[in-house]
Amino acid sequence: MVQKYQSPVRVYKYPFELVMAAYERRFPTCHLIPMFVASDVVSEETSEDDSTHKIERRCALDVDAPRLLKRIAGVDYVYFIQRNTLNRKERTLHIESHNETFSNRVIIHETCCYSVHPENEDWTCFEQTASLDIKSFFGFESTVEKIAMKQYAGSIKKGKEIIEFYLKELEDEGITHVPRWLPCSQTIALPRPTSLSTTPCALPALPISEMNVFVFCVADKLDADYIKRYLGDLTPLQESCLIRLRKWLQETHKGKIPKDEHILRFLRARDFNIDKAREILCQSLTWRKQHQVDYLLETWTSPQVLQDFYTGGWHHHDRDGRPLYILRLGHMDTKGLVRALGEESLLRHVLSINEEGLRRCEENTKVFGRPISCWTCLVDLEGLNMRHLWRPGVKALLRIIEVVEANYPETLGRLLILRAPRVFPVLWTLVSPFIDENTRKKFLIYAGNDYQGPGGLVDYIDKEIIPDFLGGECMCEVPEGGLVPKSMYRTPEEMENEDVRLWTETIYQSSSIFKGAPHEILIEIIDASSVITWDFDVCKGDVVFNIFHSKRAPQTPRKDPHGITSPGGNNVQLIDKSWTLGQDYSMVESPLTCKEGESVQGSHITRWPGFYILQWKFHNMPACSATNLPRVDDVLATLQVSSHKCKVMYYTEVLGSEDFRGSMTSLESSHSGFSQLSATSSNQSQSSSMISR
Repeated sequence: MVQKYQSPVRVYKYPFELVMAAYERRFPTCHLIPMFVASDVVSEETSEDDSTHKIERRCALDVDAPRLLKRIAGVDYVYFIQRNTLNRKERTLHIESHNETFSNRVIIHETCCYSVHPENEDWTCFEQTASLDIKSFFGFESTVEKIAMKQYAGSIKKGKEIIEFYLKELEDEGITHVPRWLPCSQTIALPRPTSLSTTPCALPALPISEMNVFVFCVADKLDADYIKRYLGDLTPLQESCLIRLRKWLQETHKGKIPKDEHILRFLRARDFNIDKAREILCQSLTWRKQHQVDYLLETWTSPQVLQDFYTGGWHHHDRDGRPLYILRLGHMDTKGLVRALGEESLLRHVLSINEEGLRRCEENTKVFGRPISCWTCLVDLEGLNMRHLWRPGVKALLRIIEVVEANYPETLGRLLILRAPRVFPVLWTLVSPFIDENTRKKFLIYAGNDYQGPGGLVDYIDKEIIPDFLGGECMCEVPEGGLVPKSMYRTPEEMENEDVRLWTETIYQSSSIFKGAPHEILIEIIDASSVITWDFDVCKGDVVFNIFHSKRAPQTPRKDPHGITSPGGNNVQLIDKSWTLGQDYSMVESPLTCKEGESVQGSHITRWPGFYILQWKFHNMPACSATNLPRVDDVLATLQVSSHKCKVMYYTEVLGSEDFRGSMTSLESSHSGFSQLSATSSNQSQSSSMISR
């Protein structure tokens, strides 16, 4: 399997020419890199105007591998070929290197680039990508992979320190400025110095406040200092996972990219396995979109019964700066709340709490000057009894846990359970199997008054903010709860209607797609030059999207022959099998193949009145001839897709010509207000287009 690495952008607050002078001091050897034992120049070439310099080196590395492995391999050193291209005019250095030793067994390829910061010409950016493909190594493939990745990660971490060491060395020698390259015609009056100048470096005139901010917009790429300041200390490989997953989202969900801390939570939840994290993240983004969770804080108002009887609320922060949420579960009438509101209202209220928690984490990150990515929850169980084990109430609790676990991973930093009574083990037995193992490790349970001694509450919360009902001096505004009056209970019919209304308030529909059973929707156009817009997510499998036009209306929709429907929408087929393409109907857009996880938006300006059919069809992988053998990944993908149905979630809208001629932005049919999303979005083309995002 090919291991890939992509670094964040590392910024040196020095001009490019000075960084290059420091870089050259790494050769022929570098005492800061003990494994780098030698380098010989193989070839060297300079352009006539001296603007471009190319050099190829053969470098020897003393890899820190077990003696047994070195003896089996029969080598002491591993040799690499490095090709550098310095363009003084464009102020870039491109580096490419690959292994010469064992190249038939192991393929290592690395590319690096030094370039000028796009926002500040006196700063220098550094980026690095690499891949490792071990085909065979005497049966030690796994060992070699671990050694290679460990040493590579170590060298990445040390790379910036080395450049900064030589920059400091230059400064100690009085060298703080290196003139930029100038064409020959401009060097007559002022010849280019042959040695480094000692003219003081002109640093950019930035306010001190901005010099202390580590967020640099480097061509929409992550900066290493930004990661450390806002996301925390990550290993080089963890940084790489974040950057690669973010890049994939940019390619498939343009204009809808969650914030980096949001992506990072899903990566942590799956131990930085990109494929697994991508799967659950895409499912969560689809869920948020379908149920309008992005707008929850702006649109959701807690019913009065929740304000009076829901015994939970935010209360300052813990010793680590995490927002603190207090829940007096023992005082909560869960049965009364479920009977008065229904399961869906309770779920939506809990989701609003989680959304508020994300917002507070962002605020505390700015306040405390360090990454705050999760919150602490304190649950007081005084008063918990068998009434809380009412079956519908437990069912609602399990449903809430399931939804929160799937969509808010790694947001709970610590759960403090206080005054657990004897009945608590019964409740814990019921709910613990539904809680992720990593989450359960964050639980601290105290029975009786054990929380008051050493190792108790004061270890996690400052004494000054311990609530009064727990023996502290701080007044806590969390409602005390009590029994919900039965007069507020709803009838079963009212609860059922309320549940349906609450959780189906979405502009999106969904449908399943099978082989031979596409899903189609009909749009009638009366005025030509109208605009059909669409916004759909491919939730499962790969599909082909088509748009057809017909002068006559299709017959009554045919249901899916499989007899299977998807939640929220049926599989409907409109185009009769007797119809002939080109005679009864025509294709008005080129087919668009959409991969699982992609979000697709687009528009079509209609040329004729009539009936337009939007079709989502199961994507069949093309058969491969003997001369064009398939890749293993393609074969596996074919087997995987062929054994499952496809699923799409979609929304369409028709705009009259008078609605869009004044402003083409109206063609963007579905903006997201998700607070976790990027503010950038791509403009739609004024011509008919399908845009895969």
